[in-house]
Amino acid sequence: MQSLFTTRFEIRAFEAPLGAEVLGLDLSQPLPEHAFARLHRAHLEHHVLVFREQHITPAQQIAFSRRFGPLQIHVLRQFQLPGHPELLVVSNVRDAAGQPIGLGDAGHFWHSDLSYKERPSLGSMLHARELPAEGGDTLFANQHLAYEALPLALKLAVAGLRAEHSYLCKYEELRARNPFRPALTQAQIDEVPPVVHPVVRKHPETGRKALFVSEHFTTRIVGLPESESRALLAELFAHSTRPQFVYRHRWQPNDMVFWDNRALLHLATGCPEHQRRRLNRSTIEGDLPF
Repeated sequence: MQSLFTTRFEIRAFEAPLGAEVLGLDLSQPLPEHAFARLHRAHLEHHVLVFREQHITPAQQIAFSRRFGPLQIHVLRQFQLPGHPELLVVSNVRDAAGQPIGLGDAGHFWHSDLSYKERPSLGSMLHARELPAEGGDTLFANQHLAYEALPLALKLAVAGLRAEHSYLCKYEELRARNPFRPALTQAQIDEVPPVVHPVVRKHPETGRKALFVSEHFTTRIVGLPESESRALLAELFAHSTRPQFVYRHRWQPNDMVFWDNRALLHLATGCPEHQRRRLNRSTIEGDLPF
């Protein structure tokens, strides 16, 4: 009966350029292979899955995430969930000593998670533990649609180009905005050297092309003069997040959102400082972009 129960769920697409919600599924219970395969297909089709009403433990989030691949550990280890290094705490909450318990300004710029790694993220899962009464929405931009909508001349211009991605790209700017964002140690800097990826990548599972640059982590187009690189990236950044490519997620209690970093950019809209927000993020390792 348990297996039968867990397969009775609905996947309902949003009226948006991407995304679907999963209703009636309890991820705290065992998920049979055929049900997992259905979720996998839906994730490839919709790029964002919103699992409603997930009363799961951190260990259960980790276990479900691992079914999609090995997990990546974020360089800011001081914001790991205690006892669960696979989970990054995304939060503006401070402890009794006034210190942040998590990364409070995560997602300030449009980005794809861990694009600055040699093997960027396949996808991320973010589980809402405490939500603000106002604000805190997350925007997702479909980069398959962004690529397909490029003017022909621009599509030809970016064909075969490669771009550098660096975790340090906006780091000091973010620290200037938020004094609680920690200074990086030399060991942390050494852990995230710049990497180079295609400006247009093919999805390893579907073969669809997507833009793969972002204002948060992409520093330059390799082989172009600085002025040309800067102008081209500015054009791509502006194009990639046009409203017709974007889904706005308004969080509900106990949502867990699973998005495809190979196909999307995302942005946190922020919330008032006095409104508490706390979520746990797991990140699944992906492939070498091509």
